[in-house]
Amino acid sequence: MLLIVLSPLGIALSAACEQPVNPPIPSIPQLIQQVQARQKQLEKVRENYTYTALQTTQDVDSSGRVKKTESKEFQAFFVHGHQIQRLVKKDGQPLSAHDEEKESQRVQKLVTKAEQTPPDQPLQGQNLTVSRLLEIMEVQNPRLVSFRGRPTIVFSFVGRKGAHTHGLAEDISKKLGGTIWIDRADLQVARLEVHFNDTFRFAGGLLASIQKGTTFSFDQAPVQGTLWLPTGAEGMLQGRVLLFKGIRQRIQERDSGYQVFHVQAMPVHASAVGPSARP
Repeated sequence: MLLIVLSPLGIALSAACEQPVNPPIPSIPQLIQQVQARQKQLEKVRENYTYTALQTTQDVDSSGRVKKTESKEFQAFFVHGHQIQRLVKKDGQPLSAHDEEKESQRVQKLVTKAEQTPPDQPLQGQNLTVSRLLEIMEVQNPRLVSFRGRPTIVFSFVGRKGAHTHGLAEDISKKLGGTIWIDRADLQVARLEVHFNDTFRFAGGLLASIQKGTTFSFDQAPVQGTLWLPTGAEGMLQGRVLLFKGIRQRIQERDSGYQVFHVQAMPVHASAVGPSARP
């Protein structure tokens, strides 16, 4: 009976010993270079796709109670590495004809500007790309974990104060710290969490400020086979405008409905982008 009990156990132990051992975590500089290369490839591939971005913004008080909720639905796409978002609905309602024309004009101007702006430089007022953030951060404490059922390398980071930056978004990055999850097999960014280590002041605080404690997160996943694309983002914004008005907002974005598309030259009163006939 003892042999009968131990025999399956021995088989299981033998099988466990035969499982491949995860290779050691590569050096941080090597890992960052590999991830940067993959992320830049991904950002080029994204230019072939359009998707729906549903953003929900809640104004909350100091106790976290919701005072106001607003939703916006965008048709999002990329031009020359820059994200363009075309507003199509507000609080679930399509835009009026007048607002749609104004939005078309705004998007057309952004497309033109994006075509003239290098991919490694953010458009005015736009967020920092993941690949650019990887270039201007310092990392530490790498470790191997299981994330969403996949082997993942996790490490902490802080903005490199001496990094050469372009524009306001990259200047802000020097105030950031956080955690990043790298899928071990695909070397893609699966999740990014950032927080402000210090208050960032616009014009010395006279115009506005983003307060210490503001947090944001960003997620990517293989949504079409092995193709990694953004799936959503969340944030808690705390700030102040013109020294008087305090801002406390909970922000959520869900990205879905990816389809192949093409950018086409169209009159300003028409859509600036359109889905391709290909599936």
